[in-house]
Amino acid sequence: MTTLLNVDNVYKSYGSLPVLKGISLTVEEKETFAIIGPNGAGKTTLFRVMTGEVLSERGRITYADHDVTGMSAHDRVQLGMGRTFQVARVFPEFSVEENIIVAIEARLRSRSESSLPWYRTRPRSSVREEAGALLQDLDLWSKKATEAKFLSHGDKKRLELGIALAGKPQILMLDEPTAGMSPSDRIATTELIIRLRAANAMTVVMTEHDMDVIFGLANRILVMNQGEMIAIGTIDEVRANPIVREVYLGKEMYGADG
Repeated sequence: MTTLLNVDNVYKSYGSLPVLKGISLTVEEKETFAIIGPNGAGKTTLFRVMTGEVLSERGRITYADHDVTGMSAHDRVQLGMGRTFQVARVFPEFSVEENIIVAIEARLRSRSESSLPWYRTRPRSSVREEAGALLQDLDLWSKKATEAKFLSHGDKKRLELGIALAGKPQILMLDEPTAGMSPSDRIATTELIIRLRAANAMTVVMTEHDMDVIFGLANRILVMNQGEMIAIGTIDEVRANPIVREVYLGKEMYGADG
């Protein structure tokens, strides 16, 4: 397997509070890698450091053979890193279809595949066709004319996922992809990610509280506690780890709330 993302001895503090204490990990092409931990473990900060939303103080991060340690989130996106957020970020006044079209147009311009004016009122038919196919995959086609602000929470999360996928990322970074969803929406979203991951041959990195989602998606898991790595491995290896058992006391490996 080929390593796509490498995090080497990364540290991050907020003021005098150390949040990441020498985190190292690798993510291989086409695997799904999950990061879990109780509240305050540092998993969200690690995710933000990997995506460039915040920069580390020490250590090195490489992605697709590029040193991205000091690179902005925007520049990482240009290299093929897509991401979603805990609270879905969409264009609320735009329709569902317009949200996806804007994302496709942004990709075409950033990759010099289009010299046309930015977001014309009548996008090319190929762009509309691509947007339509993606909306079908997301089960949002019937809501294509709906302004995003009127969508349910689960539909907004799916639309945000679609915006990320419109950039055709090589690696998809999902921050709490099922947060706040109903049980039925969580199941549907898990199935959607599985389907899209296979169709697009993508690598996925995710943070998630719901362990049913983790077990349904992840190949490997990193467990964090108080800014440190306490275990990394397959689901079976992590579940059998005595340190993980001590930290979680058997609770969060079967339905985390932290």
